[in-house]
Amino acid sequence: MRSFRLILLIIPCVLLLAACGSTPQKVGYGETARSAAALEKANEIVLFSLGLINTGYRFGGKNPEAGLDCSGMVSYVFDQSASLKLQGSAADIARRGRAVDIAYIQPGDLVFFNTMNRSHSHVGIYIGEGRFIHAPSSKGKVRIDSLAKGWFAPRFEEARSYFD
Repeated sequence: MRSFRLILLIIPCVLLLAACGSTPQKVGYGETARSAAALEKANEIVLFSLGLINTGYRFGGKNPEAGLDCSGMVSYVFDQSASLKLQGSAADIARRGRAVDIAYIQPGDLVFFNTMNRSHSHVGIYIGEGRFIHAPSSKGKVRIDSLAKGWFAPRFEEARSYFD
């Protein structure tokens, strides 16, 4: 009887330890659990970026009044909404952060593209459900596009997270 009780105590402990060593639990469409603070920052980034829809494009632009390019938009959004400093070109920004498998991409992560036969030549902010917001030079305005279809889909390179 005593051995049976010991087994009943050991089994939950083994299961708990096994769960700690497993891959992150998926919590929705391509999402894994994030800390509450990271989730709040990511949500602020997405909401703030949506407020920039239709802002004009300008090469080298770093603020909405003058116009934004892709890296300028990302830098501006991360600074204004989450107090995170991401500066430089799309390639410079890609050197920071943590690579994220596309299956685990979450809103607020950055998505990078090869648009000029050059690695990490374009960047956008993933907003969920397979979509991202960015400042493309074509059509000249901040807009939302799909990761799965359209001109950007075959040019996708990687996603990176700047949170936990």
